[in-house]
Amino acid sequence: MKTVIIGLLGSVLDEGKGEKRWHRWRPTVSLVRQENLTVDRLELIHHTRFETLAYRVIRDLGKVAPDTQVVRHAVDVADPWDFEEVYATLHDFARGYSFDPDKEDYLVHITTGTHVEQICLFLLTESRHFPGRLIQTAPPARDDPDRSGHHAIIDLDLSKYDRIAMRFRKEARDDISFLKSGIETRNRAFNSLIERIEQVAVNSIHPLLLMGPTGAGKSQLARRIYELKKAKRKLAGAFVEVNCATLRGDAAMSALFGHEKGAFTGALRKREGLLRAADGGVLFLDEIGELGLDEQAVLLRAMEEKRFLPMGSDVESMSDFQLICGTNHDLHDDVAQGRFREDLFTRINLWTFRLPGLRERPEDIAPNLRYELDRFAERDGTLVTFNRQAMRRFLDFATSPEAAWTANFRDLNAAITRMATLAPGGRVTPAVVDEEIRRLRNSWRGAGPDADRALLESVMDAERVSALDLFDRVQLAEVVRVCRRCRTLSDAGRTLFAISRQSKKQVNDADRLRKYLARFDLDWQGVQGDEGRGTASGQMPVAGIR
Repeated sequence: MKTVIIGLLGSVLDEGKGEKRWHRWRPTVSLVRQENLTVDRLELIHHTRFETLAYRVIRDLGKVAPDTQVVRHAVDVADPWDFEEVYATLHDFARGYSFDPDKEDYLVHITTGTHVEQICLFLLTESRHFPGRLIQTAPPARDDPDRSGHHAIIDLDLSKYDRIAMRFRKEARDDISFLKSGIETRNRAFNSLIERIEQVAVNSIHPLLLMGPTGAGKSQLARRIYELKKAKRKLAGAFVEVNCATLRGDAAMSALFGHEKGAFTGALRKREGLLRAADGGVLFLDEIGELGLDEQAVLLRAMEEKRFLPMGSDVESMSDFQLICGTNHDLHDDVAQGRFREDLFTRINLWTFRLPGLRERPEDIAPNLRYELDRFAERDGTLVTFNRQAMRRFLDFATSPEAAWTANFRDLNAAITRMATLAPGGRVTPAVVDEEIRRLRNSWRGAGPDADRALLESVMDAERVSALDLFDRVQLAEVVRVCRRCRTLSDAGRTLFAISRQSKKQVNDADRLRKYLARFDLDWQGVQGDEGRGTASGQMPVAGIR
C-alpha cells in the first residue's frame, strides 16, 4: 500500500531561507527524511497568503525526496484561531477528498499549524473523516547532527489497546450498574434493555421515550439517566420532572412554558416555566399521553427550535434541554384516536424503550427485595432481615402467578416497608409474611386472571366462562372492558380496531365488533351492564378478533 501524509504547512516552523535552513529542523521537510518511513505522496494544505513559502518547501522536498509526490492545497482561512472556521474548512477538505483506504495508508500530521488547527485535525481523524492514523514529528537533540528528528504514529482505534479497552468495558459495566441502582438483576431481557439504554444515554442528546406500566420504574430510570449524563459532563443543567396528568388548561401552559404577569386571572407575577428551568439539563415529562393537544403543539416547536412563547408575552424564551418522556399509554392508539399529535409522536419515538412490569421479571424479585431492605435501613435507620423460612415463603408467593403486582415496584416497596416496620426485633418472621400476603391478596382483588373471570361472569354463566380457553378469556375480558369505557358500539369498534382499520378500504368497526361478540352469544347491551347476560347457552367456539 502507498503511504500518504496529509498535513498543514507550518508558517513559522517550516520557514527558512538560504543554506542555513538545512541546519534547522523543519517539520514538513523532516517527514520525508524519517527512517523506516517511505512517503509516496504528501497532501500539503496551506493558507493562501503563504503561497511563496509553500513553493519553497515543495522545492526542498523535491531535493531530499524526489520520489515523493507533493500535492498543494490552498485554503482561505481568515483566522486560524477561529475553531468554527478552521473546522469547517478542514471538514470540507475531508469530504471532498477521494480516499481509497484499500490501496493507501493515510497519516495525518498534527505537528504544524495553530493549536486550533491541530485539534481540528485530531477530531476529524478520530471521527474517521480522515480514515487514517496520526503522525507526530519532533526535533532532534541539540547535539545530533542529523536534523531530521524523529516521529511517532498514533492509532486512535482504542479497541487495539487491551488495557484501555478493559478500562472502557469496566466503565460501561459501572454505568449499567448505576442505571440499575446497583441491583444485580437476573432477567436477561431487562439487562439487555438497560445496556442499550446506557449506550443511548451516554451518546445521544435526542428524546427518549420510556414506556411501561405504572410503577415499573420510569421516573427513577429517567433520573438515573440524568445523573449518569451529568457525571460524564454531558450536561450541566437541572433535572426537571412533571407529571402531565396533573396539568390542565391555563395551568398546564403556565407550568410548562411560563407566563407574564396578568396573562390570565390569578397571574399575579411572572413565571419562568419548567422548560426554562430545564435549560441545559433534562426535562422529564411523565405520562406525556395526558398532555393536551395545545400544549403538545408548543412543546413540539420548543423541541425543534429551542424557543417558545410564554403566555401573555411578545418575547420568545429560549431553552435547550434533553427530553425524556414516560407513558403507560399506547401512544400509537392515542395518535389513531386523535388524542396525541402524530408529528410530536414521530419526534419523541426515535429511542423508545419498554420497561417490563414486575410480573414479567420474577427472577428479579429477590435482588430487588434486598435493595428495598437496604433502602429501608438507610431511610429509617433500622437494619431488618428475614429468617430463612419467611424469605422462602414470601418469594414463593411473590413469584407465583397469584401475585398480581398491579403497582409493580411500588407494591413491592410498600410490602417490604410494612414487613420491616412490623418485624419483631428487626427479624421478619413467617407470621409477618403471612399477614402481608393476606393484605396483598385483598388489595389485588379484582386484578389479574381472577378479575378477567369475574368480569366475564358478569355477562355470561360461570360454566360458559370455564369452557373458554385462557387465550379467549383474556381477549374477551379486554373487549368487554373497552366496551364499558365507550359510549357507543362504533366508538368501541374504532378503539379496538384502530390499527387494522387503516389498511381497509371500507371500514365498519361496529359490525366487526358486533360479529365478534356474537361468537360468544353476546351483544352490545349485554356487555354494558354488570347484570348483562348473553342469551344463548352451550359450549363456546374458539374465536379471535380479526
